Amino acid sequence: MRLSGRKASSHAPYWTPHQRVVLLSLIAANVVIFVAQQIVQASQPSAVVEYLGLSYRGIDQAYAWQFLSAMFLHAGVLSFVGGMCLLYFIGRDVESIFGQKHFLYLYLAGLIGGELGHLFLMPSTTVLLGATGGLAAVVIAFATILPELEVTQSLFYVVPLKLKAKYLGNALFVIGVVLLIVDREGVVGHSALFGGGAVGWLYAHLLGFGRPSFLQRYLRRRQVEGERLRQMPLDEFITEEIDPLLEKIARNGLGSLTRRERRALEQARVKMTEPPL
Repeated sequence: MRLSGRKASSHAPYWTPHQRVVLLSLIAANVVIFVAQQIVQASQPSAVVEYLGLSYRGIDQAYAWQFLSAMFLHAGVLSFVGGMCLLYFIGRDVESIFGQKHFLYLYLAGLIGGELGHLFLMPSTTVLLGATGGLAAVVIAFATILPELEVTQSLFYVVPLKLKAKYLGNALFVIGVVLLIVDREGVVGHSALFGGGAVGWLYAHLLGFGRPSFLQRYLRRRQVEGERLRQMPLDEFITEEIDPLLEKIARNGLGSLTRRERRALEQARVKMTEPPL
């Protein structure tokens, strides 16, 4: 059967590019909420800060809705415009790689992480407008999964500058830390960057992206070492692992053993009770 030169069936579905449903929905939600925020601020200037932004005063007075309302509030027009542009250009790649479900979870988790970071890192006199937490999660996740990718053509159509994704992530982290130090009063949005970025880094690693962290390398070494000890013959195990422990007990007593050494003794007991192969 020849495939070349054949016409497509009229019943065959046409191929369409990937639809960025979650990304565009999040941007649309941010636009609608930002317009509503401007209307409320114009009519009642203090309402957003007192009732909708996340504040310690609101927590004390049980304004539980602030945890939800503060997530999509922006600290200013420039913050909103820059954040939405960055979210669109970077979010396209992240959503394509993560999939729509995980991209949504990433963004929402970044919003929550941004609020938690604010509560832990900022004084009680501040009010958080925390939409930057979700953006930070997306940017840091992007820098984690594609660290060497140059984002010049995606973000900077005019400026002749090449910027790798990892440097973009580092710059966002540095900016967040600096602002946490120098701007610690009043209404803020930058305090969500650190917590949101941390969530983005963690989420990307949980999905298996990025270079292994110190914790992952440590856990991997423990897993490999544990498997090596389980596969070791009993005689060899006693010679290498148990005899030095018995000498240590004779010198310093049983209380001198560490948790790892106590586990080795228990493992020796299990090996000695196992039936021979």
